[in-house]
Amino acid sequence: MHTTDAHRPRNVEWTRAAALLYGDWGTSKAYVIGLAFAAAGYASLPIIVAVCFLTALVGYNYSVVCRNFPDGGGVYSAARLQSRLLAAVGALLLIANFLVTAALSGWSAMSYFGVPQGVIAPITMVTVLVLGVVNYFGPKHSGSLSIAMAIPTVICVFAILAISVPHLTTAHLHWPEGGFGATWTKFVQVILALSGVEAIASMTGVMKLNPGSDPAHPIVTKTSSKALFVVALEVVLGTALLGWAVLSIDPSLSNDLVAHKEDMLRFLGDHNATLLAGPAMGQMFGWIVGIVFGVLLLSAVNTAIVAVIGVIYMMALDGEFPRQLTKLNRYGVPTVPLILSAVLPVLILAITQDFDALASLYAIGVVGAITVNLSSCTTNLSLNLHWFERIIMGLTSVILSGVWLTIAYTISHALFFAICVVGLGLAVRAYSHKLTGIKTLTVSREIADLVSPEAIERLRPHMVEGQRIMVSARGITPVLRFALDEARLRKATLCVLYVKELAVVYMSAAADKNVGRARWQDDPQAAAIMSLMLKLGQEVGVDVLPVYAVSTNPAGTILDLAATMGVDFLMLGASHRLSMSRLLKGNVVEEVARGLPEDIQLIIHS
Repeated sequence: MHTTDAHRPRNVEWTRAAALLYGDWGTSKAYVIGLAFAAAGYASLPIIVAVCFLTALVGYNYSVVCRNFPDGGGVYSAARLQSRLLAAVGALLLIANFLVTAALSGWSAMSYFGVPQGVIAPITMVTVLVLGVVNYFGPKHSGSLSIAMAIPTVICVFAILAISVPHLTTAHLHWPEGGFGATWTKFVQVILALSGVEAIASMTGVMKLNPGSDPAHPIVTKTSSKALFVVALEVVLGTALLGWAVLSIDPSLSNDLVAHKEDMLRFLGDHNATLLAGPAMGQMFGWIVGIVFGVLLLSAVNTAIVAVIGVIYMMALDGEFPRQLTKLNRYGVPTVPLILSAVLPVLILAITQDFDALASLYAIGVVGAITVNLSSCTTNLSLNLHWFERIIMGLTSVILSGVWLTIAYTISHALFFAICVVGLGLAVRAYSHKLTGIKTLTVSREIADLVSPEAIERLRPHMVEGQRIMVSARGITPVLRFALDEARLRKATLCVLYVKELAVVYMSAAADKNVGRARWQDDPQAAAIMSLMLKLGQEVGVDVLPVYAVSTNPAGTILDLAATMGVDFLMLGASHRLSMSRLLKGNVVEEVARGLPEDIQLIIHS
């Protein structure tokens, strides 16, 4: 038996990583500024600046985290080195954050699109469900929309700032009132600007390696640091300057500002463009801003759905959740996690039915996850941290712990939400651990049919002669019988390759290792095919070599194994996918044909 380790391809350069990060982190300014004004009015600028400073501090800490965890996994990987239970709690808090992200970003997108308040909730629910259905097909390039929208969004931000510069003033500004306690509470309400930074720690496993680095000892600091610096600079400066621009609007329009807290940047663009070129231009520019930010926010909804799927799958693969949650659909997407990622945000929307209520649920998850991540790194003496990095990370953890405790104390329903998510998750985890060591194999009729005597008869070879052949199998198909015929005819060794496609982007190093250790004997469909081919090979005198791999890139894996094993012929069955599947996932046969070395002959059997 030959089993190959499955590693995600490291092909994400810093520009793509920055675009993916911006699609999550960069959306925060779309609603943070409005929430800040609603909380503190014209006294909110010091609070916004303080939040931006903390955001920059957290960004610096995450550059250190990325250096120490180049295989991804985010908070789960960092906390797992300290305690599996702590890792589970951190991951569950992250799930809570992603669920609210999907709901809140969807709501804010509808506001930027100009959807009437009375129907935003139901339209957002339908939108989330539609994105869930789209993710059933496992789009090949998750986050493509956020990448496409990153540049237009940055252009919009610069355009808004450009037309706002002539109107910037400090005349309406004043310091927050009520003492430190009241100001701290308002500061905590605007902490949403941190949301999205955890994404950078989750994608290091697919980032391009530093020159001279290798997959066995990966270093991704060049990619991660560049992406973090560029996005953090835009988020910090953009949020602060746009906040100042909003607070430069005449106080006579303060009621309008409060009314537009959900789409504040659209209102700001409309207002200042009107002052510059008249109402018609103002309305048109407002629509442009609304569409650009609305689409970017929808991409954030999709990113959140994909992230929930990935976290749940990662925990199930690591034994923290029941193994049933790792079951994939025909497109390589975990079925149950997909359903949960679409249904739970809809449930949150149905219960809250209010933008402010959603915003209050948001911070407790993301702040909790970041706190667990940074605290775990601070106290882990085995990590490569300079003394000043450990001190800065420790101080940041203390500040964030204070923020989290304040949220828990002042917003009781946010604490209740977090307890529900973490409590339910830990209950499922306990149930999963109870089942550890007890394996019940239920063979479906479909799998039983694969090893029936009729299936064996269909695959008996009819020719004789010799060479080295690889056949890629996805089921009991005619290409297997053809491969057996050719192997017997050429007196060749027949390599039967089964690639289990995995459409998950959020993975930890531990989960990666579990994927790499996967065996065909543990995969019912692969086991049925391999056992059948071994039996038939023995009957006809053909040496059959099972080759099993789990991969997010089936075409690349097939090409790599064909070249590594030095095969003379590669046989593939022709694809009969529906047009929608081909559009979303591409055609494996076409990709293999384009990349196959000239010394390997490709045979496509249909």
